[in-house]
Amino acid sequence: MKLNQLDGLMAFWKVAEHRGFTAASAELEVSPSALSQAIRQLEARLGVRLLNRTTRSVSLTEAGEDYLARIGPALGQVIVAGEELNVLQGGPTGTLRINAARISTSMVLQPLLAGFLREHPNVKLELTNDEGFVDIVERGFDAGIRMGEDLHKDMVALPLGGPITVAIVASPDYLARFPAPSHPDDLMQHNCIRFRFAGTGAIHKWEFKVNEEIVEYEVKGNLTIRDTLFSTEAALEGVGIAYTFEQLALPHIKAKRLTRVLAPFSPTFPGFSLYYPSRHDQPSKLKAFIEYARRAVI
Repeated sequence: MKLNQLDGLMAFWKVAEHRGFTAASAELEVSPSALSQAIRQLEARLGVRLLNRTTRSVSLTEAGEDYLARIGPALGQVIVAGEELNVLQGGPTGTLRINAARISTSMVLQPLLAGFLREHPNVKLELTNDEGFVDIVERGFDAGIRMGEDLHKDMVALPLGGPITVAIVASPDYLARFPAPSHPDDLMQHNCIRFRFAGTGAIHKWEFKVNEEIVEYEVKGNLTIRDTLFSTEAALEGVGIAYTFEQLALPHIKAKRLTRVLAPFSPTFPGFSLYYPSRHDQPSKLKAFIEYARRAVI
């Protein structure tokens, strides 16, 4: 085996795992073109095509499926052996990639970052904020953070921070101009700050607890945002009524910059979770973060 053949094996393994070059190149920290060249060289040496490539997708040929079944477990053991050696020599290393919405970053991830990085100085943490739900495996992330109710069934979830309660708020200036709503039905007469999901383009329906049931309301307003944290800022400016979380709103409520409305109808939802693929060969950097998060939330 030539020395550079291992590069081709690793390139093929990761492209096959992610079913694409973009996520695989991100994980291996090389360009998609470099990955493609390594795989072409591997195919030339083997004398067989391993991947079907189109402009939009990548799939395995029959030969590729058979080859992956043979080399995948062996390469996984190679990676695990290297990571275990790194742990013995001084702890986890590498880049840990986490995907989270800005609101989950602010509420549960940010308090963990400094302590984790101090405890594991050889790990580099790369944080990407996406407001819509993403496939972390396809995109090349090690883990993600989202609301517990939004997770895919094939993911392992570690709850962070416990249940969260909704807070509906507006500025005193806004409520001086418009009477405070006493029931969610009254919101039809108000300017509500709406949120549009990045992935689907749908407008978020506000959920309230009415007669012990969760009822969805389609609200109206002249401001629609795609940043989950900006609704509070807009409410502070007197734009309208915001649908946010108690944890974020309380400091402004205590300082009398915001007034809470519809509190009897505010629901409580499962909190945020750290989620990651169910694998036996988890990288040591991810294992370290999971362990740290468990200790931090107890």
